[in-house]
Amino acid sequence: MKKLMIAAMIGALSTTMLSVATDAAAADTATTTTKKPATKAVAKRPEPRRLIKRKPSAAKEAKVDPIPDGAEKWSCKDGLAFEMKGDMKRDQIVTVHWANKNYNLPRESTTTGADRFHDAATGMDLVVIPTKAMLFQDKDSSRLADECKTIAMEQGAPAATQSNAINKTGN
Repeated sequence: MKKLMIAAMIGALSTTMLSVATDAAAADTATTTTKKPATKAVAKRPEPRRLIKRKPSAAKEAKVDPIPDGAEKWSCKDGLAFEMKGDMKRDQIVTVHWANKNYNLPRESTTTGADRFHDAATGMDLVVIPTKAMLFQDKDSSRLADECKTIAMEQGAPAATQSNAINKTGN
């Protein structure tokens, strides 16, 4: 019974408040038509603060690695090229300069006689056979450059690979 009585009182109070509020709103609009409406102050959010401030010019400029001193240019099909520093006959790591960045590629052993230099961290893979070189990117399984040759190779000399050096000394 108490619950029913409380519900009836809440209902009566709600209808009374509703009718009073509509009467007050109608009276307020009649008297305030000549007054300028008040503007509410909107709080602005503060700009987010960075923990590490970046230089505006550094974000726009990409990092460009210099071409290593003594690097040899390899010209490729479709007008592409890369520079390589190192002796493929004896060095265990060669440096390839591709797309304004230097990649240190360690030698990988192969059973085919090709020289392969591959860096798993960057995904760069250089495969050199006596007639040409190919540059791959492991991350998206794409061939970046094909039919790459040095000036000496364009004149008919084979690539200076380990397998070519072994064949010459063994004969």
